[in-house]
Amino acid sequence: MKFETLPPLIAVVGCDGSGKSTVTEALCAWMNARRPTRICHLGKQSGNIGRAIARLPLLGGKLDKSIHAKAQKAQTDKGPGLLAALVIYLFSMRRVYRFARMMKLRREGFAVIGDRFPQLGVPGPMDGLGLASSMEASGLVGLLARAEHRRYAAMVAHRPDLVLRLNVSLDVAVARKPDHRLSSLARKIADVPRLTFEGAPIVEIDAEQPLEQVLAQARAAIAERLLALGAAPAQEAA
Repeated sequence: MKFETLPPLIAVVGCDGSGKSTVTEALCAWMNARRPTRICHLGKQSGNIGRAIARLPLLGGKLDKSIHAKAQKAQTDKGPGLLAALVIYLFSMRRVYRFARMMKLRREGFAVIGDRFPQLGVPGPMDGLGLASSMEASGLVGLLARAEHRRYAAMVAHRPDLVLRLNVSLDVAVARKPDHRLSSLARKIADVPRLTFEGAPIVEIDAEQPLEQVLAQARAAIAERLLALGAAPAQEAA
C-alpha cells in the first residue's frame, strides 16, 4: 500500500489566555518565509458565540447561563436532552468541516499550523467529545453521540507531526481573558496536561515567559522536528 506524504502539521494547544493566536500567527510568518504555510483554527468557537450572547441587552445574561447549564449537563452521567445534543453535535460538525478544509490545504502542498486540535482522550471543552456521556444512550441522542465519536476518530487518525503545548496558570489565564468564565478556564487548565494526541511528539512551553522567549523555543522545536522528518526549513531557527 502506498502512503501519501503530506506537508508538516504543527498543532499549538493550550488554555484560553495561553497566547495560541499570537504564537500561531508569528510562527506562520516565520515558516511561510521557508515553505507555503497556513493557519487553521480547529476550534468550534462555541465559547465566542456564548460570550456574544451574554453581551446582548436584557436577556443576554439569562440566555448565557441557560446555555452554560445545558453544556454542563451534557458532561454528566445523565447527558443532554435531544435539543442540546443536536446543538452540541452541530458545533462538532463545524470542527469536522474546519478539519476537512485543513486536510485539503495539506493535500495542496501547504504546511499547516493548527490553532487547537481535536482529541479523543479527554471529553469536554479542550477540543474533546461533547457527547461522550451519551455513547450508550438509546434513540437519536445516542445516534448523535456515536456519530460524533466516529467523526473524531477519523480526525485524530491524522496525528500532528508536533504539538506545542502552551502552559499558563489559572491566575494568568484569568488576567488575560477576564471575559471568560472562571469555571471554564479552570476546567481547561486541569485538562491541558492530560492531552496525549495519540502519542504525537509534545513540546512543553511555559507561555508565561516573554513572547520572544516563547517564540524562540517554539521555532527551535519546529526546526528540530522538521529536521527529524527530513523536511527542515531552508534557514535555521532564530
